[in-house]
Amino acid sequence: MTDEIDKRIEAEETVETNIAPPRSKEEIMAQINDIMEKAIQPNVAMHGGEVKIIDFEMETGTLRTLLSGSCSGCASSTITLKMGIENMLKHYVPEVNRVTGEDDPNFNDPYYTEPPSYDPMDNM
Repeated sequence: MTDEIDKRIEAEETVETNIAPPRSKEEIMAQINDIMEKAIQPNVAMHGGEVKIIDFEMETGTLRTLLSGSCSGCASSTITLKMGIENMLKHYVPEVNRVTGEDDPNFNDPYYTEPPSYDPMDNM
């Protein structure tokens, strides 16, 4: 009986695991950059936008991005960020847990301008 138990223990100790060794930040960033360049950026650019990588935080798995062009200040950019970019990166890069976007502070949006003031007395 103890021989069977010993054989089971030995067999369990020799089982290989499918756990990949941890990757460096440089390896992860290289994969993220490749996906951004080939799959994400061309689609965002078709709508006049641009998404740039700011940083990847290894501890939390958070990718910080800068949204510029027509993406900056656009209400739909959150949907693009979460449903498109985040889902794709989480699928292909297991280390990515979340993607955040920051609007470009230097972007001057020509589409949302202040309407000219209207004074009815000017027409008299």
